[in-house]
Parts: sequence; structure tokens; C-alpha cells
Amino acid sequence: MSGIIRELRGVIPSVPASDGAGVKLRRSLGSAQGARVDPFLMLDEFFSDNPDDYLAGFPAHPHRGFETVTYMLDGHMQHQDHMGNTGDLGPGGVQWMTAGRGIIHSEMPQQTEGRMRGFQLWLNLPASQKMKPAGYRDITADEIPEAKTAAGGMVRVIAGRISVDGQALAGAVNAEAGQWQTDPIYVDVRLQAGERAEIPVPRGHNAFLYLYDGEARLGEQEQALPQRASGLLTDGDVVRIVAGEQGANLLLLAARPLNEPVVQYGPFVMNTREEIEQALADYRDGRLAEPA
Repeated sequence: MSGIIRELRGVIPSVPASDGAGVKLRRSLGSAQGARVDPFLMLDEFFSDNPDDYLAGFPAHPHRGFETVTYMLDGHMQHQDHMGNTGDLGPGGVQWMTAGRGIIHSEMPQQTEGRMRGFQLWLNLPASQKMKPAGYRDITADEIPEAKTAAGGMVRVIAGRISVDGQALAGAVNAEAGQWQTDPIYVDVRLQAGERAEIPVPRGHNAFLYLYDGEARLGEQEQALPQRASGLLTDGDVVRIVAGEQGANLLLLAARPLNEPVVQYGPFVMNTREEIEQALADYRDGRLAEPA
């Protein structure tokens, strides 16, 4: 495939963390100040066979100024929010939530035993859309396009448009309607042992990979990406991945950067300190989730 191959330019390891009412997880993006890839703010992986690690869930809490994307591999969680939405998130499913000017929601496990595994991504909104009305979309596993690669691997396209082995795939979520200034791409890539994949990604998009299982080497230099870490990529046209002897399962995430100031306080992400103070006041006074 012609074009500039993206190389590994840095790694953000995941670190143990907890969120909600004590759910144990690992956090790569967002683990430290500045550990972001514009416009991606945070990436958490929750993964446990021990119910004590996840049963407390994520009781009702607020957000403003960005979007959350929850992708489940194993287990069952339920979303509820102040707008009356209820969504059941099962294996292979996605919940795409736009906090906008404000949402109050909960995410609670619907199982008392077994494995719970998945990811939550925070995607920033541009200043012009931070106060848009909140929204929510429940995407079932069978709504997410997937295709086999020539070597027997598989790709699932949650968001954006990609081409793999000559197959053009449009994700369950895309930016055709102009809703996303960032034009996000979110792909689950699962490769067989020794398989090589080349996936075009628009030049100018910031991109990174998160290796959640197996072994992978990236770019022409075939630099190894540590497991359960985010690998930041240089600019270019193509992401090249070579799987190790155990295969490789990765998330590929890319988007057009916003190049705007980011001021975060807990569940609120705005552009200025004054906007954060307003969000805190609105939440305290019960205005956060009111219509504009």
C-alpha cells in the first residue's frame, strides 16, 4: 500500500485506577495531566472475573462538554439517564453518549458473577458544541459492521470509514451529517498470529492504538507496543500492524484534532476555568441537565 506509514512515537502505559463506586480498571489516556491525544481525553479498560471489582458500578453522576463511548467485550451493563433513556449494553455492543450541556446518568452491572470487560473512551467536543443538547445512542453488536481480513483476522468498525484489504467499511457511527468536527474513527482490529494489516487513516488525524490482547509491532520499524498500553502514532496515511505469535487484538482510534484549550475538573471538560465554575454551579443548583 502506498503512502506514508505511521510510526510509533510514544507510549502511554495503562495504570491501575478506580472510578464510579469503586470499579477497578486500568487507565491509559487521562492517567496524568497532558496524557491525552487531542481530541481523545481518556481511555479506560475494565477487565475482571471477580464481581467485587465491578458490582458497585457507576451510580448516577454528571457530565458536561464531551462524549463518552462505552464498548463492551464481555458482560452486561445498563445505562439510565435523566432524559429517560435506558440502554442494555451486552457483548459487542456500544453506547455513544453526548453529554453536551449536561447529562446525569448511571451505568450499572446487570450480572452478579462472570467476566466484565470493556472500554470507555472520552471524546472531546469543540467549544461551539459543548453546550449542545445531550444525546444518547444504544448500538447493538449486530449493528456494528465487521469484515474478515484476507489472512483470517477481523475488523469491527464502530465509527468512521476505513478500507481493509480492498473492503470499504462504514461504521455504525459516522460524520456524514457533519455532527462531528473531529471526524472520529474507532475500529476493533483482531489479527491472527503473524498477520500484517495496513489500514488507511486520513493524514492530519491524530491516531493511537491500544493493545488489549496478544503482541503487536507497528510501522516500518516494527516497534513493539506493550500490552494494555496506548501507542501514539506519527502523522501519515497508513497504520501498519504486525501481529505476534499469539495474534493481536487492538483498538485503533483516530480523529481530527481540535487544537483548543482543555480545562477539566472531574466529569466536566470545558475550555476555560470560568466555564468549569459555571458547570459546578449549575450542577449544585440543579440546572446542569435542564434544557437550554
